[in-house]
Amino acid sequence: MKYISQKELEKKLNPIDFTSLISKETNGRLRIRLLAMSHIREGANRTETAKYLKVNRRMVNDWAKRFFNDGLDGLKEKPRTGRPKKLTTEQLSQFSEYVKNEAVKPQGGRLNGHDFANYIEDKFGVRYTVQNVYLLLRQLNFSWITSRSKHPKQSEKKQEDFKKIPN
Repeated sequence: MKYISQKELEKKLNPIDFTSLISKETNGRLRIRLLAMSHIREGANRTETAKYLKVNRRMVNDWAKRFFNDGLDGLKEKPRTGRPKKLTTEQLSQFSEYVKNEAVKPQGGRLNGHDFANYIEDKFGVRYTVQNVYLLLRQLNFSWITSRSKHPKQSEKKQEDFKKIPN
């Protein structure tokens, strides 16, 4: 890799209005990178810029190289890779429907994380720990609020009669 001199970089930075770009940008990481390029354009060296922004100097050097080679597009985030999801979107929607349908059973009882983990393993052949089941439920916008369960043999009439008994 070729080292880019401060003067070469400043020449490329001069025509760009960083103040307006920074104020319009909503991505925090890109704002920091734009701020770094703004400091360099104003005459600060890369070490001073790194100290001012409280980042590693190597990062500022990398941003400067990327800007010099690719312009403003070089400062943008690149797609990140990560561990693929264990369940497909179709399987997640099936699981979501299962949760909606089974959460309130007319015969009483409650579902817990073990029940969900067992369902996922039986239906999709994927193992989840109970902790990860709860994280999955949170990602699917479910909150873990339980209602009072109803006994399968409860009678509304007997309850009303009981309420009428004087103390």
